[in-house]
Amino acid sequence: MSVPELLPALKTLSRAEKLRGMQFLVQELAREEDVSPLQAGTTYHVWSPLNSHKAAQTLATLLEDEQKENHA
Repeated sequence: MSVPELLPALKTLSRAEKLRGMQFLVQELAREEDVSPLQAGTTYHVWSPLNSHKAAQTLATLLEDEQKENHA
């Protein structure tokens, strides 16, 4: 089945069926790209801006510059 044939059929699906279809496609793409899915109960380290003072200062400077431009 081609994509143009598939699209009208997708429109008739319920919201839950559409979400399940999206989940299936994402898993298929990840499998094809050899990307491991997230595992339940596993800890993943994620970068956070917490205690990133340089990032906070940069953001504050950008906001101040934008305010000056908008009030000029």
